[in-house]
Amino acid sequence: MDFSLFFFADSGAAGGAGYRLLLESARFADAHGFSAVWTPERHFHSFGGLYPNPAVTGAAVAAVTEHVAVRAGSVVAPLHHPARIAEEWAVVDNLSGGRVGVSFASGWHAKDFALRPENYPDRKNVLVETVETVKRLWRGEEVEFSDGAGEKQAVRIFPAPVQPELPVWITSSGSPETFRAAGRLGAGLLTHMLGQDHESLARNIALYRQELREAHGPDARGQVALMLHTMIGTDRDEVREQVREPFSNYLRSSTDLIVKTSGLLPAGFDPDQLPARDKDFLIAHAFERYFSTSGLFGTVTDGVDIASRLRDIGVDEIACLIDFGVPHDEVLSSLHHLDELRRRTAGPGGHVRRHD
Repeated sequence: MDFSLFFFADSGAAGGAGYRLLLESARFADAHGFSAVWTPERHFHSFGGLYPNPAVTGAAVAAVTEHVAVRAGSVVAPLHHPARIAEEWAVVDNLSGGRVGVSFASGWHAKDFALRPENYPDRKNVLVETVETVKRLWRGEEVEFSDGAGEKQAVRIFPAPVQPELPVWITSSGSPETFRAAGRLGAGLLTHMLGQDHESLARNIALYRQELREAHGPDARGQVALMLHTMIGTDRDEVREQVREPFSNYLRSSTDLIVKTSGLLPAGFDPDQLPARDKDFLIAHAFERYFSTSGLFGTVTDGVDIASRLRDIGVDEIACLIDFGVPHDEVLSSLHHLDELRRRTAGPGGHVRRHD
């Protein structure tokens, strides 16, 4: 089981202080054998608003690290020209000495598509086309695009990347078809538990690997990275109270998702119709669910058991989302416990060691 760090939720402080957690955590991950640091793409909202371009934050991570992989989690492919994606990440690949990887997403917020409104209706197909084009450009191939005069021009990107092939993931919020598409593309899979439970995740991973084998041969296995909100400490109850308020605030910002995953209200119900007291009940219910079954919370021992269960269903990497509102100094202190978990779950041959 690999462990990486993932950033998204906390809008952070103004100015450069907002990126302190990212850069200090990246240095820690680099020094302690974590596999990667992921930064996202987020537009037009304070929630996640520190990260409008993962190539820019990836370049910053590359500059302060030497070993850890520098990844996008994710590039919203339909918002960008494929040549621009390939160029930007080729720069980061050079800055990092060949450590980049990109997870591509189709996007879902209509407002984000103010950048490329014409791509919103067909965004899932545009995703696949963009991934294939970026991979061709990355290999040094010339690809034809229309220029300003409407003529076809063959272009090649500069600088040439360090890696001959771009490591690619596809981001899925739980759609079985997206898992299958990632398998057909031969890409890795980046997913999360916000719209899935353990059983549906296991089924989706099985679909992904079945599609991989059918499209790329019986030995194709791919790579599954699972994003989990994470806080590891020395006492489970203390961790629960440490994360209760910030994680509840995170859930409160996504009440439509809470309604969808709580099972307490009918599908299609508008959460804005709920009185404040009922919303608080839903959030409290959701907090307990995620703390108990859909996050990486508690002690190192708790984490070993979680990692074992996830490894059994085919998860290869836990991408630990650590910036959901807990004060930065507390998060940085907790990384030592997360590193202990990382070391304890890497048994002989890289397999997860079960806790007895």
